[in-house]
Amino acid sequence: MADVSRRGLITGGVGVAALGAGFGAGWVGHSVADPADTGLVTPDAAVTGDETIAFYGDRQAGIDTPDQAHAVYLAFTLREFVDRERLQRLMRILTDDASRLTQGQPTIALTDPDMVRPPARLTVTFGFGQKVFELVGAETPAGVGDSFPAFSIDQLRPEFSGGDLLIKVASDDPITLSHVARVMTKNAKFFATVAWRQEGFRRARHAESSSTTMRNLFGQKDGTANAALGSDALAAQVWGTGDGFSPWVDNGTTFVLRRIAMNLETWDEVDPSGRENSIGRTISTGAPLTGSDEFDEPDFDARNDLGFTVIDTAAHIRRARDSDTRVRIHRSGYNYDAGVDAEGVADIGLLFGSWQASITEQFVPIQQALADLDLLNTWTTPIGSASFAIPPGAQAGGYVGEQLLG
Repeated sequence: MADVSRRGLITGGVGVAALGAGFGAGWVGHSVADPADTGLVTPDAAVTGDETIAFYGDRQAGIDTPDQAHAVYLAFTLREFVDRERLQRLMRILTDDASRLTQGQPTIALTDPDMVRPPARLTVTFGFGQKVFELVGAETPAGVGDSFPAFSIDQLRPEFSGGDLLIKVASDDPITLSHVARVMTKNAKFFATVAWRQEGFRRARHAESSSTTMRNLFGQKDGTANAALGSDALAAQVWGTGDGFSPWVDNGTTFVLRRIAMNLETWDEVDPSGRENSIGRTISTGAPLTGSDEFDEPDFDARNDLGFTVIDTAAHIRRARDSDTRVRIHRSGYNYDAGVDAEGVADIGLLFGSWQASITEQFVPIQQALADLDLLNTWTTPIGSASFAIPPGAQAGGYVGEQLLG
């Protein structure tokens, strides 16, 4: 019966009532992995692959969740025949699959259930591009699709840009990640073609304390200025609560993914002081040049003996700091390594993910300031860019995007 229901969704032969009966029961969520564990883990530490993050809820997981070690971003282009009804079917299928896989349970049609375990804090997060809003006759949120501005530093490539539907899959285990990404792609292919796939990584889980800020492949700590998970400041930035900018929908947010190529060949030629001056922080600790601890507040007015500001006027941390304290984003960066060419030159960089309630009021002012003047632009080039509206979460028996798609 379950297989018939899935075939019906694809062909249009099964009604919503039958769908609810088949998909709405029997899901038991596990507790969210505790992000507060600290300290290096001893060699005999317990295996943690069975940890799960709840899928159902008012908001989607994988946004203000502690970042996993591996992520893959999948963007799809909807096929020409896809209309509102077919998009509803697709999202019901994908939601059902994600709700099971994230809990370490096989999907309805899965023939290899051992591949879904361990979930290793697996999350699956969905986003909508401009075409989805056009299909339903709704206004596209500002900054999504064609309304996303061009920046002077961009050298964008189509194979890393755009997209109608985003699926972000993240897990601490790369085998689980690969399998789930394949399942998502396989079940979407009747409705959509793959626009691009981008994979990223961080340190392996337990390689260092879970509270340690990630490093990018320049060796910099990346994400120091993020508001703490669960804080009011983060909620304002990402969900628009309190004094935050209004989100496009309650419990929804927006996401921008920028693929930033990093020139390691020329970066390697810069001495440590030059590297730190370009960032405004020390490489080893991540502390601002005016402080001693990573989380010290930078003093942008401090001057050295020669009268120059300690933190350069074009340093990255200065340019990324807007005077309006509401203009903040939540960064979620993943490194990428696409190999080397015949001469040994590395194709590496950063998948810079930015979560914010409003793209135009939060992300754009920061990115514009960096495009206008940022010392790091000497060694970095944005080569991919995509923006999406992130719908609210789903409740058991429902699906992600139900508020928009009906």
